Amino acid sequence: MPANASPEFGHAEKKFYSAQTDEQKLEALEEMIRTMPMHKSAEAMRANLRTRYKKLQEKLEAKKKSKSGKGKGGIKKGELQACLIGLSNSGKSSILSALTNARPEISQIQFATKSPTLGTLDYFGVKIQAIDMPPIESEYFDSGISNTADTLLIVTEKISDLEKIYPLIKKSIGNKIIIFNKIDLLNENEKRKLQDTLKSKKLNFIMFSAKTKENINELKEKIWLSFNKIRIYTKEPGKNPDRNPVIMNQNSTVKDVAEKIFHGLSQKVKEARITGPSSKFSNQKVSLSHVLKDKDIVEFRT
Repeated sequence: MPANASPEFGHAEKKFYSAQTDEQKLEALEEMIRTMPMHKSAEAMRANLRTRYKKLQEKLEAKKKSKSGKGKGGIKKGELQACLIGLSNSGKSSILSALTNARPEISQIQFATKSPTLGTLDYFGVKIQAIDMPPIESEYFDSGISNTADTLLIVTEKISDLEKIYPLIKKSIGNKIIIFNKIDLLNENEKRKLQDTLKSKKLNFIMFSAKTKENINELKEKIWLSFNKIRIYTKEPGKNPDRNPVIMNQNSTVKDVAEKIFHGLSQKVKEARITGPSSKFSNQKVSLSHVLKDKDIVEFRT
């Protein structure tokens, strides 16, 4: 044990030596690194612990790969895909956890994320595929996914970091949202100055805290709007609208919705009725060429 070690470090060290599995050892090592003294005499031990942590982590990764078998396919792109990218320790994994049903490994250790982690963001029935990528500066970063994603969520806590990130995403075709994370560490005056600076640079941004979830609803809405899609709810005669909408392009018609539901359905439709933003009144009878708006409810009668 290093000199002037805290009780927390001693507890973590005991956990390490009593650990029964590699996973328990890895958890204990992370705690030891986090709680060990910061004075200069402990630098050698800190480096040793980090080396042991890295080797153990690589060993566990190798086990996972051997269990999953060879020839594992890549990630199948969802209808709406948002990709979290950023430098190490920017808080990507914490944001994925805040936004979705995923529970990724959250660690203060650099490059802890070594493979893409998937989650599903449910935005009022819209299912959005969210992917937490390994740090953009690490060898595990997959530019293929980030290049084809519909939306890139660029996570940062320093404006200067954008200069390191932008050159690595030149081929990306998706819309970009900058998530300025960890604003819970700033006071109100610092937040105001930061917001003014980001606005002056004309960036598409949102200030966020994965810890307190400040502005989480605004972030979810911003992600949804980035896809430039509309939500169309369908219903059967005499029943309530379906909770899960059909996702369509802007300016889609009633016929487009019918064809997306089932190829050839539009030829069987005898009557279509609309309730919502594009209708003049509830349950309005319309033609198949009627142009729809977000949140319209369509009823088909065949």
